[in-house]
Parts: sequence; structure tokens; C-alpha cells
Amino acid sequence: MKIAVRQATPDDLPAVLGLYAQPDMDSGQTLSIDKAQKLLAEFASYPNYRLFVACDEDEGGAVVGSYALLIMHNLAHCGAASAIAEDVVVVPNRQGQGIGRRMMIHAIEQARLAGCYKLALSSDRKRHAAHAFYESLGFARHGLSFLIEP
Repeated sequence: MKIAVRQATPDDLPAVLGLYAQPDMDSGQTLSIDKAQKLLAEFASYPNYRLFVACDEDEGGAVVGSYALLIMHNLAHCGAASAIAEDVVVVPNRQGQGIGRRMMIHAIEQARLAGCYKLALSSDRKRHAAHAFYESLGFARHGLSFLIEP
């Protein structure tokens, strides 16, 4: 299996939205293609916000996973940037085959190249298998996350 991770294009959006429709992600609720294309175009207005896809080159480049990465600059931490990985997802029947690992190695490398002092991600508290996966990659539980629905 040859997996390549690359920046997503508008042509990848139907496959990415299909990934997000999984029960552990958005439970079948996704954006329309038009809305997704507009939002992907908005990513370009951020200096370092990108959507990546993992493609199986043995299957004609089929999209088998995706994640978003935001690299942001900071005034704190002596100006060192930080990175946040979001929306990490793999096709259900391909989970456990190293695709998520390949994407997270890619994210770590992107953060390292950008001089980030950390790469953070969050995961729903009920996703125990995902937590074990992230820990197997060397991610450590750190601090607390808080959120509010505005």
C-alpha cells in the first residue's frame, strides 16, 4: 500500500465530505459541495491553514483519509509558532492500516518545518480508540480543553 499525503483540491471535496459523514464525525450531516468549495477557498486567506488528503496510489489515488492543519504565529513563547490538527478521519474499512499514522507523521513534519513549539489536537472524550492511536504516536495528554457553544 502506497499512501501519499498532499494538499486537498476542490476536486477532493466529495470524498472528504464523505469521510466527514461518518458517525464519529458529523453523523451523516455534511456541507453542500458549493459551501465546501467556498470554505476551502477561504482557507487561502489564512497564511497557514490547509486541508490535506491521504491518497492510496495503489487504488488510483483514491482519498482514504483527511486532516486539516493550522499553523499560527504567537507573540508568547518567544514568537514560536504552534500547530493544531483538526478533523482527522480515515475511511472506516481502512482504519488500522497505517493511514492515520502517515497523516499524523505528515502533520508533525509540517509543524517541525514551520518551527512550531507544539502540535496540538483534540478528540471527543468518547473516542477511546482514537486516544490510544494518538498516544501510540507519542502524543501526550496535556492540560485541559474547554469549549463553549457561542
